[in-house]
Formats: sequence, C-alpha cells, structure tokens
Amino acid sequence: MVSATAEPMGDVNRGKALFEKRCTGCHSLDQDKEGPHLRGVYGRSAGTTASFEFSDALKKAHIVWDDATLDKWLTDTDALVPGNDMAFHVPKPEERTDIIRFLRAVSQK
Repeated sequence: MVSATAEPMGDVNRGKALFEKRCTGCHSLDQDKEGPHLRGVYGRSAGTTASFEFSDALKKAHIVWDDATLDKWLTDTDALVPGNDMAFHVPKPEERTDIIRFLRAVSQK
C-alpha cells in the first residue's frame, strides 16, 4: 500500500516536454485556447472554469480531475464523458502518467 504522502508516479520533466509537444496545440497553462487553460486542473471539477465554454456533457459530468480521472480522460475521452468536445487521446500509459504528474505539479498538488 502506498501512503498518501508518497511521491506521485511519473516524471514531471518528461510530462512537461510531452505537454508542450502533444497538448499545446489546443491548451496552455494560463490562457484558454481551443481548450481550457490547464494550470490548476488537478483537483478541479470538470467543466467549471468560468472563462471557458464547456460542452454540456462535461459540465454535467461531476468529475474531479485526479490521477485516475485524468488517466481515463487521456485514454478515451468519450468512454469517460460521452458527448464531450475533445477528440484526442494519449495511447501510451507511461506518457499519460508523465503528463498527469506535470499537471499535478503545476496545479501545486
């Protein structure tokens, strides 16, 4: 069993590089683009950033973004929230883990 204070899995530096390569076409950390800004996403309820217009499906999803929900989201957005507006996935588990670790770090969680 892993304690609650254990360092999260994944590499924040690889996650940053992957975020910059794979995600910045639609997202940035501090400004909304085609997708919402992602600084602070870890621990936030889905569809609640006031500055971005989310799909109804995401606004009604009642999801809090954490390791498990972000992993499911990056694996298959439609499986987690049918009818959402994001058509992107990260097929490699280790890349998802690194991206999630980076998002957690920039969210100061």
